[in-house]
Amino acid sequence: MNKIYNSNFQSSPLRGDRGGLRVGILGAAGYTGGELIRLLINHPEVEIVFANSESNAGNRVADVHEGLLGDTDLCFTDQMPFSEVDVIFFCFGHGKSEAFLKEHDIPANVKIIDLAQDFRIKGNHDYVYGLPEIHREEIKACQHLANPGCFATCIQEGLLPLAKAGLLTSDIAVNAITGSTGAGQKPGATTHFSWRNDNMSVYKLFTHQHLHEIVQTLNELAPESSPKYVDTLNDGYDTDGLTVDFVPYRGDFTRGIFCTEVIKLDKAVAASDVVALYKDFYKDAAFTHYSDSALDLKQVVGTNKALVHVDVFGRKVVVTSIIDNLLKGAVGQAVQNMNLMFGLDEKAGLNLKAIAF
Repeated sequence: MNKIYNSNFQSSPLRGDRGGLRVGILGAAGYTGGELIRLLINHPEVEIVFANSESNAGNRVADVHEGLLGDTDLCFTDQMPFSEVDVIFFCFGHGKSEAFLKEHDIPANVKIIDLAQDFRIKGNHDYVYGLPEIHREEIKACQHLANPGCFATCIQEGLLPLAKAGLLTSDIAVNAITGSTGAGQKPGATTHFSWRNDNMSVYKLFTHQHLHEIVQTLNELAPESSPKYVDTLNDGYDTDGLTVDFVPYRGDFTRGIFCTEVIKLDKAVAASDVVALYKDFYKDAAFTHYSDSALDLKQVVGTNKALVHVDVFGRKVVVTSIIDNLLKGAVGQAVQNMNLMFGLDEKAGLNLKAIAF
């Protein structure tokens, strides 16, 4: 019988002789599944009970995620022993999580962390939107969590302080470029090396699906008296209200998101006051940091960090924000949320250094 657990796991203080926090992973063969396994096999409080992939059942994880060779003897399985775990990560494509839950019963005591977009927008469900910089207490108390999108995380980290201060009173111009891993593991015309290399292109101009959650957060965080942003994906551009005008780019690199946001204020604000606003907002954040210097993408690739920098030109504020799309933009933030949900050290398993050179 193929082992579906990590036999190298050492007993954890969380459960003593019973082992650590018991984790199940669904959709474990893709990019996010592989990165999640990489983080969790090195997490001091975690035991991976199962890594589900029907197409790879019985195969060694390290034969699919080759960067894990020598790190684990974990094997994929087509089994889903939900009763044996404390938390399940859904690493499905968008739309599949909701469908899966309609067909499978998961014990009420098992927590769920969904990396797809199915439950990010408030509605007839109990999922908490897992952006720790603003929802820390809700995350700690929740049973079901919707992990934010990668572009949405990067863009929101650049806007949260201004939104809370009520300074967002005009349309926001956003440009962001992402690495090829943002498109997922399944190959396509725009992920082929010969097309992507030495190339750039715009896609989903003003129609990227992450606008839903960005607008939801800005309206939630802003003071009641502030003007509201329109979800243009639902309401179009002909309705009254402010808009987030988002231009996404495909980059010719593998990992990371580099974002710039241009905001026009009602009146000129001293640069020092804007910088102080950002530093105060993020002073207690575990992984989001303000940088006094201009940013470059290699500062965050391979880490769970989000870095933010601000330049002020009279009434214009230019915010630069950067993340690794697979980590702070996906599984790194998911592990950060798991740590909060189970009362662990928020940084456990996530003390990762950027290569930077």
